[in-house]
Amino acid sequence: MLKRIDLNQEDIDSISSALSAASPANDDVEQTVLAVINDVKSRGDDALCHYAEKFDGFIPEDFRVSDAEIDEAFKNCEAGLIKAMEKTAGRVREFHKTQLHSGRSFNEGNLEVQTVYRPVTRAGCYVPGGRASYPSTVLMTVIPAVVAGVRDVIICTPPGQDNKISPAVLVAARIAGASSVFAIGGAQAISAMAYGTESIAAVDVIVGPGNIYVATAQRMVSQDVGIAAAFAGPSEIVVIADETANPKFAAIDLIVQAEHGPDGQSWLISPDEEILETILKEVKVLVNKSKRRQEIMSTFDRGGFAVLVKDLSQAFDVANTVAPEHLQLMIGNPENCLSLIQNAGAVFMGNMAPASVGDYYAGPSHVLPTDRSARFASALTISDFVKDIHIISMGADALREAAETITKIADAEGLDAHAESIRLRIEGLNDLA
Repeated sequence: MLKRIDLNQEDIDSISSALSAASPANDDVEQTVLAVINDVKSRGDDALCHYAEKFDGFIPEDFRVSDAEIDEAFKNCEAGLIKAMEKTAGRVREFHKTQLHSGRSFNEGNLEVQTVYRPVTRAGCYVPGGRASYPSTVLMTVIPAVVAGVRDVIICTPPGQDNKISPAVLVAARIAGASSVFAIGGAQAISAMAYGTESIAAVDVIVGPGNIYVATAQRMVSQDVGIAAAFAGPSEIVVIADETANPKFAAIDLIVQAEHGPDGQSWLISPDEEILETILKEVKVLVNKSKRRQEIMSTFDRGGFAVLVKDLSQAFDVANTVAPEHLQLMIGNPENCLSLIQNAGAVFMGNMAPASVGDYYAGPSHVLPTDRSARFASALTISDFVKDIHIISMGADALREAAETITKIADAEGLDAHAESIRLRIEGLNDLA
């Protein structure tokens, strides 16, 4: 099920080749997405209706979900699920509050430089749907925006096969504090949030995971609207396992991210051939039992790899090359290996901390960098919704002290007005003396 790579026999460059082969072809995707973006920009709601019918199979009477429908969702949502979502929402909210920081300042004589933080005005959260329901993604995207102080936080999510948004998603939207929910998905939803339509006002920042079309649309509108630094596309996991790993646990954790469906990746890496083979046997057994076998196999067929390495050090070299969304360390004393990690969205330690804990409970957002963007990006945080504004105050004595430095640099750059703005003030101060 997983393609074998033996680094005892092959060069580590084979990992990069495998990554290239696993990546979906982008040319066709980009052409399709560009056509959708341009259509939504020019035709607004008419284009949304066209794509709703084309991709979702029906056109809602109103893209915005009414409060009455959300009230009904609470009635239809199982009480235990509501309680669980409220508990997770509390953990997510408290974690993101720890990221809040008041304005800091730098003082030197009569020169003061302050940094104040201002949230964006409107944020758009994309929540995948259609084949599955993801209330957890509502909590993990909306709550950080609300904690950051964003005034208007909207959700775009495609309806399911019954042409409705699941009650759990609507309940989560209210628990999280979303302003509005819109029944629209795909690249057309990203386009609507970026540029606005008659139904959906343009936002300042778009966050949230999605399929390759959604993620590509986010990249393509990034010059016109804020996009979280991480490329939040199809799910990925790397499991590093040694002889201390529980084979059944490792197998199910490889399947966990694969069950999201196509274009994801699942990597098993081990220096122990016996444990690697045992885990692969468990994977086969569990996949054959799964209700989402088709989705899992579609991931494994293109993005499933089992890598035999020489030692744990090389295992981390492979993991850092993959730069996965989720990195699971099913090894003895994993805390001793943290210094070897360079690229990962989130790290899960030992046999008892699966990625599902991060998906549903731990507190940090489960919106993590994918497609190797963990090389330069992090998990979604309140910083994705906040801007720094610098406020500079200066007294006469401080200006006199700084004048020569400023004018010399301005003169060297040939920017006379810059230098003159300082000289005129110094002359004014001298006249008053």
